[in-house]
Amino acid sequence: MNLKLKKQVFVTRKLPEEGLKIIKDHFNAKIWPSEQPPTKEEIIQNGEQCDGLVTLLSDPIDRDVIDHLPKLKVIAQYAVGYDNIDVKYATENGIIVTNTPGVLTETTADLTWALIMATARRITEADRYVRDGKWKVAWGPELLLGTDIYGATLGIIGMGRIGSSVAKRAAGFDMKILFYNRSVNEFTKEVEKITNAQSVDLDTLLKNSDIITLHVPLNEKTHHMIGKREVSLMKQGAILINTSRGPVVDENALHESLASGHLGGAGLDVFDEEPTKSTNPLLRYPNVVVAPHIGSASTKTRATMAKMCAENLITGLASKTPPNIVNPEVL
Repeated sequence: MNLKLKKQVFVTRKLPEEGLKIIKDHFNAKIWPSEQPPTKEEIIQNGEQCDGLVTLLSDPIDRDVIDHLPKLKVIAQYAVGYDNIDVKYATENGIIVTNTPGVLTETTADLTWALIMATARRITEADRYVRDGKWKVAWGPELLLGTDIYGATLGIIGMGRIGSSVAKRAAGFDMKILFYNRSVNEFTKEVEKITNAQSVDLDTLLKNSDIITLHVPLNEKTHHMIGKREVSLMKQGAILINTSRGPVVDENALHESLASGHLGGAGLDVFDEEPTKSTNPLLRYPNVVVAPHIGSASTKTRATMAKMCAENLITGLASKTPPNIVNPEVL
């Protein structure tokens, strides 16, 4: 069946060509031309006659949007997370929701380690120090002293695919690994076996870790999971890393702890509001390393995600089960 004659899709951002070409070959595809995401109204306007929708985390696919897209059958999310989509309401309306899991695991774990190392060893501060012409003495005993990573205690909150990959890398630094996870799964079992990681409750992890890294999905239970109480439990000088979702951390609590000198630093790839404003007080601290949500941003990974997205869209609109369906109960 030539789906191109019948099916229309709206892609809310220009994807890597490896996946975009597949979509354009199979469908009448309308591609949003700007790097700036479409508003809710623009999604409705461009998607109202569409059978499929390719979305990003910044696209609000709520009840209102779904109600205005009567032909919609598949929402193909170009991400692992899908908290921007009202999946329950989509399911009630017979709409398949898919995502792109697994492929970005190692890439995000790499970025996590980049933030750990850059924050602990004050790399961005050192870079600015040299570029600003402040390097006047060849070597100083107390110049830009950082935190040791080798042999330190790493606390991992969320032991799924990414958390377990972070733990495997930590083993090479001879770190003591503590982790907190709500349930036992294949990843917790594997990590305990090959790295001697120890499962502990959240408070124990917070009190005993030198570096804490977050790898949980965003939902009602994890929103502001790290708040004022949790930050206060952390060690003096501890480092917090977040490559999961911004709202998992209460930014006000983090700001207060950095201002008081309690925390030693933070590495953040995600923020409560994205893009974060230049006035965000967290950007004032030299011991905070920031990135613009680039956890999966390698050429290979993003291309693979685009192809997965295309495959999910094609199978879903062919009335088959997509390989990465989020809500199988819809079938």
